[in-house]
Amino acid sequence: MATKKEDVKKTSPKKKVQKKGAKIIKNTEEDKTLGILCYLGILFIIPLLLKPKSKFIKFHAKQGIILTIGWFVGLLLYAFFGLGFFVHIAIVVLSIIGIMNVLEGREKDLPIVGDLANKFNL
Repeated sequence: MATKKEDVKKTSPKKKVQKKGAKIIKNTEEDKTLGILCYLGILFIIPLLLKPKSKFIKFHAKQGIILTIGWFVGLLLYAFFGLGFFVHIAIVVLSIIGIMNVLEGREKDLPIVGDLANKFNL
């Protein structure tokens, strides 16, 4: 007769699957709300003032700074055959992706923006 231990199937614990380059962090709702502000233009200043030591906020604020600078560059490019329009569309799309990352609690670099944001410290 088999013992109970032999009858029980051994199951391996479930592994968390992370996408390459994405760091998932457990954050409060306040952190997520402030993280969203980082991607809404000049409002990136508010989270930096309220939580200056939060790594999560700093990560998303740096990307928000780059997107805000890109928005102003887009304004200058309107003089050149409306190229600013395409820059602004790209910034809106990247901001939406950034907000989705915040809501999922991820620290994932945005294309192009993430590389630029990682070059400076706050």
